[in-house]
Amino acid sequence: MLKILRKHIEKIVELTDEEFAFVESLFEVKTSKKGEYLFQVGEKVKYCYFVVSGLLKLVYDDEDGNRHIVAFAMEDWWESDFSAYYNQTPATMSLQCLEDTQVLCLSIVNYKILLSGLQKIEHFLLEKANSGHISVQQRILSFLTSSAKGRYEQLIRKYPSLLQRVPKSQLASYLGVSRETLSRLSR
Repeated sequence: MLKILRKHIEKIVELTDEEFAFVESLFEVKTSKKGEYLFQVGEKVKYCYFVVSGLLKLVYDDEDGNRHIVAFAMEDWWESDFSAYYNQTPATMSLQCLEDTQVLCLSIVNYKILLSGLQKIEHFLLEKANSGHISVQQRILSFLTSSAKGRYEQLIRKYPSLLQRVPKSQLASYLGVSRETLSRLSR
């Protein structure tokens, strides 16, 4: 499992065995079953998660009781309620396993140790954060400027495997359309 993390990091920065031993010492391994939550609204967000295997969804429940899927996270992705994680405030979203999942967990304390202890990892995490910001901006722009069909086509283009792994009702929620609309779009 940790070999997967090393390969992921080394797409951006090379690490010596000693450097990686330091990195791996700061992560915890967690295995969860389909349907389990890694955290729920109101709980303390203890970790940022690197997905080794499986699939997660980050959800937000609005005041009217509507559930909105903010993000999916599959292998080689990082996920958390980042505001709650960094600020150590209660979660405003929930992170649920859509499949049996293995994650590597990084506490905020260990995150700070990692940043101060290894400049290469600081560079790596900055690159990952920048990529995440870009993806979020692209998703927001997609909602502002694209039709439902356009958003669906972008999803197919960027993440084709989600179509086989995620129920249509959840894909519809992620795209901001009804299940019926998604059925029409996917014909």
